[in-house]
Amino acid sequence: MVDVGNVTTIAIVDDDESVRTAMKGLIESLGYIVVAFASGAEFLASDRLSECACLVSDVRMPGMGGLELQKRLMASGRSIPMIFITAFPDTRVRDRAMKAGAIAFLSKPCERDDLLAHLRTAVASRSSGGN
Repeated sequence: MVDVGNVTTIAIVDDDESVRTAMKGLIESLGYIVVAFASGAEFLASDRLSECACLVSDVRMPGMGGLELQKRLMASGRSIPMIFITAFPDTRVRDRAMKAGAIAFLSKPCERDDLLAHLRTAVASRSSGGN
């Protein structure tokens, strides 16, 4: 299930609580339902995976980073469009994420309008059955 009524659920995975809080507030202000997680393992263990239309994930996190999370989701057959955010932009990491199907790879702090555009792309790709 992607939509709850006409509201779409977006997941945020970031180990930095202040980033999670700010991102959650921003995305909720755009009209989405937001569920936030402190780690990739916490997200994977949640019962919310099936309702997420998009996942916004940090790249660098203790334990499981964003690319590993993407890899595990793909290996389990879950196709959730992903937007990566990072304070440490790296072309090679960006290329790996995008090659594996990411919708976007943004630098922190990301611009509101950029994030909104990519969220819309992700949600539209999920609704149409794409990645």
